[in-house]
Amino acid sequence: MPNDRLRDAILRNGMTPAVVAEKIGVDPKTVERWITQDRTPYPRHRHAIAAVVRESESYLWPNAVTPEKASRLGQNEVVQLYSRRSSVPYDVWRRLIDRAEERIDVLAYAGLFLVEQDPGLIDTLRQKALDGVAVKILLGDPAQPAIERRSVEEGAPGVMAAKIRQVMQYYDRLDGTPGVEVKYHGTTLYNSIYRFDDEMMVNTHVLGIPAPHAPVMHLRRLSGGDLFRTYADSFDRVLLSSYPLGQTEVAA
Repeated sequence: MPNDRLRDAILRNGMTPAVVAEKIGVDPKTVERWITQDRTPYPRHRHAIAAVVRESESYLWPNAVTPEKASRLGQNEVVQLYSRRSSVPYDVWRRLIDRAEERIDVLAYAGLFLVEQDPGLIDTLRQKALDGVAVKILLGDPAQPAIERRSVEEGAPGVMAAKIRQVMQYYDRLDGTPGVEVKYHGTTLYNSIYRFDDEMMVNTHVLGIPAPHAPVMHLRRLSGGDLFRTYADSFDRVLLSSYPLGQTEVAA
């Protein structure tokens, strides 16, 4: 069976097997065999290819990295653990936003704190998008049951929907900006996810505790690790079921 993940990753980055072969110092036919015959490269070549196509080894070759090694690497993906989101210095958030060159992903119910702490955030996101950064903001749909359930669990019925409507007054200013997607979701979230290229802040959700008082993990992706990818995949799944603002459900 061919390695379609490797083939797609190479094409997605605008390269050919010959270009990849030149970059990592192997024969082009070797790269072709890795693709068409799904042969597994040596570890040094796996690492080099993963870096070139900006994917993890565990994604390109799921069977090549043992669960034990992936778990060890996953532990090393944790840059910092904060006991609560409110203890994360805002300059950490700002640095991650400023350094993003490819993507900024936000998955939350409201995430109001981002715009409250930085009035210039919307202008920054607009400029980032104009510079080629893909900006995707997924917010809870105030009309969905999961949103009110979260408010009730926090002991403040109706508050979450109000926060979402409030934050939308900011994100509405991005309407029409190329490269920006602001959508709703109706998902019950177990974490809020904020991704900036290969770094990520994961704000866990704890029953009865507002998000500012819940732990946050700062992650940085490593080739072969599985922790970062777990949350990246979670974002992608919610993205698939998200829908445009004003739409009550995903179109069939």
